Amino acid sequence: MTDLPVLHTLRCLGFTDLDRVAAAGGLTPSETESRLIDLAVEGLVTRTSGAFGGWGLTEAGKAEDARLVAAELDAAGARPAVAGAFEEFLVLNPELLDLCTAWHMRPWDGVAEVNDHTDPAYDARVLARFVDLDRRAAAVCEALGTALPRFGGYRGRLTAALDLARAGKLEHLADTTTSYHSVWFQLHEDLLVTLGIPR
Repeated sequence: MTDLPVLHTLRCLGFTDLDRVAAAGGLTPSETESRLIDLAVEGLVTRTSGAFGGWGLTEAGKAEDARLVAAELDAAGARPAVAGAFEEFLVLNPELLDLCTAWHMRPWDGVAEVNDHTDPAYDARVLARFVDLDRRAAAVCEALGTALPRFGGYRGRLTAALDLARAGKLEHLADTTTSYHSVWFQLHEDLLVTLGIPR
């Protein structure tokens, strides 16, 4: 196994736990843990123990990830395709952020209040807007997956989160680490890192 799947997944997630790295990277927990230990020996990642512990990249790890990602992008000749898909992503991103705000806050007598989710009709309207955005995001994900196969996993993760929300588990829109919003945020970070664009 190369360093890139685990190293880059951790780069896009930030400080997090083993299971989340494994799930996002499409690997088993045991192979993820083995690779993380190797990367720690190499000085590329660190682990903090305790109840709020987890794994994170060192500065050397960030530099190595940037090197590996740039090499992958150039070897595939995928920079123009990824850059084009990123432009399409940026068109959708403000809408996604507005939807997340609408999910957490709702207007009441002209004033935004915390959405307590006691108005199913309002929640259903927001969910329908997520579904519409996702339909348009599918083309972006397809273009990215075609350009670089490692982007292919995002489509399935976004779909899984939206399917759970449509099945009544509404926290999977914007309130869990595997929510639609969380996966979208990771995709945004991945695009920035892949293209060498500072946040």
